[in-house]
Amino acid sequence: MIEKEDKSLIEAAEIISQAGYVVALTGAGMSVESKIPPFRGPGGIWTKYGEPPMDGYQRFMADPKKAWEETLNPKGPMVELRSALEAAVPNPGHVALAELEKEGTLKALITQNIDNLHYAAGSANVLEIHGNATLVRCLNCNSRHKREEVSFEELPPKCPQCAGILKSDTVFFGEPIPTDVLQGCQEESSKCDCMLVIGTSAMVYPAAAFPQHILRQGYPVIEINLYESELTPRCLISLRGRSGEILPKLVEIIKEK
Repeated sequence: MIEKEDKSLIEAAEIISQAGYVVALTGAGMSVESKIPPFRGPGGIWTKYGEPPMDGYQRFMADPKKAWEETLNPKGPMVELRSALEAAVPNPGHVALAELEKEGTLKALITQNIDNLHYAAGSANVLEIHGNATLVRCLNCNSRHKREEVSFEELPPKCPQCAGILKSDTVFFGEPIPTDVLQGCQEESSKCDCMLVIGTSAMVYPAAAFPQHILRQGYPVIEINLYESELTPRCLISLRGRSGEILPKLVEIIKEK
């Protein structure tokens, strides 16, 4: 007898296999499975230490040198977050999404996470809405560079391409989403005819706009999450559980088709 969960997995695999352009949207739930604490909720960084200033970008722009001194000598919550990011490795969910891309089913991956784990797992077409903690970004030419390739002898550090000011690629409060990333997300969503929403309630904009767009077009949204969300009633299928357990099973079924 096939369990209800198995039926839902098989149905989801069938929908994904028949779709022409599958895009995934991932959130903090995937990072938590790699032992990175969330920002909010139980065990969250800001739950324990309090909300950070909502004008982080404005503070950076007002005094980039001071902002970089604080970044290079973190305290409190930033110490905990940095340690977790440095120790984290991709979990089976990350690996499964990379496999799904390699075999041609998954066309693009939009993530709200800053941990670089999708790239580390082997995914290639990744759009990081909130940036990447392993990179720095030029505020002048928008080029990105690995932190270890940049000199911090002078603060703020300068772009090796145009000598513009570099800041962390992670998007601060009050900072606009980089236009190249936002445009990429919009382009991928416009081609999408099936979206996987994984480890996120998809309620924070701009990420929330992408599944809403898919739903308005009449295309299926498949949710994979530990908990129900406000998006759940509108999803064609909701698979309840850890992405690291569900995604490998889903990929295995898709590969057998």
